[in-house]
Amino acid sequence: MPEPQLVMRPVGLASTERVMVVDDDAAMCRLLESCLSGMGLEPISFNNADDALQRFSEGDLDVVISDVRMRGMSGLSLCARIADKRPDVPVIVITAFGSMDTAVEAIRAGAHDFITKPFDLDRIRVTVDRALRQRRLRRRLRQLDAQDGAPAFGGLVGSSAEMQRVYDLVTRVAETETSVFIEGESGTGKELVARALHDRSGRRGAFVALNCAAMPRTLIESELFGHLEGAFTDARKGRSGLLDAAREGTLFLDEVGELPLDLQPKLLRALQERVYRPLGGDRELPMDARIIAATNHDLATATQTGRFRLDLYYRLHVIAIEVPPLRSRGEDVLLLARHFIERFSTATNKRVLGMTAGVAKQLLAYPWPGNVRELQNAIERAVTLTQSERITVDDLPQRIADHVAPLPTITTDDGFPTLDEVERQHIMRVYESTAGNKSKTAKILGMNRKTLYRKLTRYGVIAGDDAGA
Repeated sequence: MPEPQLVMRPVGLASTERVMVVDDDAAMCRLLESCLSGMGLEPISFNNADDALQRFSEGDLDVVISDVRMRGMSGLSLCARIADKRPDVPVIVITAFGSMDTAVEAIRAGAHDFITKPFDLDRIRVTVDRALRQRRLRRRLRQLDAQDGAPAFGGLVGSSAEMQRVYDLVTRVAETETSVFIEGESGTGKELVARALHDRSGRRGAFVALNCAAMPRTLIESELFGHLEGAFTDARKGRSGLLDAAREGTLFLDEVGELPLDLQPKLLRALQERVYRPLGGDRELPMDARIIAATNHDLATATQTGRFRLDLYYRLHVIAIEVPPLRSRGEDVLLLARHFIERFSTATNKRVLGMTAGVAKQLLAYPWPGNVRELQNAIERAVTLTQSERITVDDLPQRIADHVAPLPTITTDDGFPTLDEVERQHIMRVYESTAGNKSKTAKILGMNRKTLYRKLTRYGVIAGDDAGA
């Protein structure tokens, strides 16, 4: 029976979101309202912080944009009050007094970002979009925490559009006898797709897997087809092969492109004639195993260079299922991470309930060259090392924790630095004032030493080998 389709709204999408604008300049409010409306957002503006705070207490706001200097309560005070009540709602501070001290003060008050006057509307759009993404991410993490298990299709976890296409193909071809060829990068979960096909096939036999690249070339024929006693040196007794073990079931040939060229005609005959001959045998045996093959290489190119038989390629490649790389699966990264957190917290008997928003941001930004396998290993490490109920960025492997996603290019008349640049300048100013004393710098900044070392390494101030010094 096909499983229900799993549909999830990705982090980057949401229904109409409300942005509150607070500025005692009515013309500025109108300008920002027009800009936000053009982004498909619903702006709500106030000319003083007290009225804005009253409206904020009623809820349903996603981002706040506030001027710093206003009559009555200042924008920084408003920011601090909002951060105290609802730290999940990002606040963007706008100021005409763009000194470093003002920027640092805004950050300490809980601001998500800041913009200086005069500003370019493109800068407003990028900054608001970034803030909304953070807001959606925090909301999604709360949903994941409340969710009872990750949406799954057999052993596969994920609900992106790319994985929905995989699920659809598996459902449509599982009960047929058609050969299926699974393509995808290493670590994407090709064997899990093959298992899902087997589980839905109705076949009564076993699921048997063979990695053709891991098997010595001298043994692979015997492993596949079996052998009779005396068929080769040390063959003291006969042995059935994997084709027999997968009788009435499924044989999964991973990295089939590594199959020796002289064995390929024998596999082709088994597929076409449904018979095979064990090594050293003189009679053929019936073959009743469904063959599913997979590779992470371009097998079509291998046929052109003569490394793989074209007729065998066509026989295996009747239906192709391409498993997408993790970097193209969007929020599936968070679903998988949550799934692995639950698995490894149970295995290690640790109370790890989830991840911080900082971890989620890094997981979504990282390109995952090792795909799901790399994510699994990273989460296993984090769960093992963490000392809290939620894994933090410091628990991640350094390559993931330090990864910086490219930011959109912002051209402004004032050329004011990004928030990351402000942080770098502030850290370097404190670091220089302490004459390079890392312990003292970390204490002044209120930052743990490991985080400081990581940032100094990223800035090129210290070498990676010095990070533990």
